[in-house]
Amino acid sequence: MALSVLKISFLTFFASLFVCSVLAHDFSIVGYSPEHLTSVDKLVELFESWISGHGKAYNSLEEKLHRFEVFKENLKHIDQRNKEVTSYWLGLNEFADLSHEEFKSKFLGLYPEFPRKKSSEDFSYRDVVGLPKSIDWRKKGAVTPVKNQGSCGSCWAFSTVAAVEGINQIVAGNLTSLSEQQLIDCDTSFNNGCNGGLMDYAFEFIVNNGGLHKEEDYPYLMEEGTCDEKRVNADESQTMHPLVEYNE
Repeated sequence: MALSVLKISFLTFFASLFVCSVLAHDFSIVGYSPEHLTSVDKLVELFESWISGHGKAYNSLEEKLHRFEVFKENLKHIDQRNKEVTSYWLGLNEFADLSHEEFKSKFLGLYPEFPRKKSSEDFSYRDVVGLPKSIDWRKKGAVTPVKNQGSCGSCWAFSTVAAVEGINQIVAGNLTSLSEQQLIDCDTSFNNGCNGGLMDYAFEFIVNNGGLHKEEDYPYLMEEGTCDEKRVNADESQTMHPLVEYNE
C-alpha cells in the first residue's frame, strides 16, 4: 500500500534525523511542555530527544514512523491526565512508544501458583499509640530509587528486597540498595527466578543466608543467572539483623 503524502513527508523528515547525531540526555523520564503539542516539528523534536535519552533504535523508517504515532497518542493521554489530576504527574518513560496492549503482553500476565506455608503464629502489633493516618517512607529516607525489573518476572524478588531495604533503614538507619539478582539466582528451592516466586520463601532465604549482598556487588541482569556461591558465602554480605528483630 502506498504511503500517504503526509507519511512520506514524515519519512523524509525522519530520514534526515536518522543520519544526524543527537545529543544524549541523562534522564529516565522526559518532561514535555504544551508547546510540544502545537506542531508536528516540535513533536518530532521531542520524540528524537526521547529516543536519544533511552537509547532506542528501530529497524526501519516505517517502524520508526509507527512508533512515533504511538508515542504521540501516549503523549496526548499523558497531557490530558496531567490536566485532570494534581496528586501526581505523568512523564515520558522508556515505554512511551508502546501501546497499552503491547505493554500488557510484554510485561504483564504472569499468574503462577505457588504453595504458601501456613504459619501457626498469629500476627499482632506491638504496643503503639498515636499512629499517624499515613506515612510517606520516601520522605523518611527508607526507600531506594526506582528500579527496573525489565521483562523478567522477578517482582517477588523486588518486593522482598524493597521491604528488607526499608526495614533495615527504619530500624538501623542504614538505607542500602540490595541485590534482587542474588535471590533470582540462588533462592531456587521454591522460587522460580524470572518465572515467579513468593516473598515468604525469599525472606526465609535471606534469614537462613545471614543477609543479602549489596546491589553493586551482585548487580541485576534482567535475566536468570548462575548462583555465585563465593559471593553468597562471603563475609561482607549485608547482614539483616533488623529483619530478625522485626520478626521477634
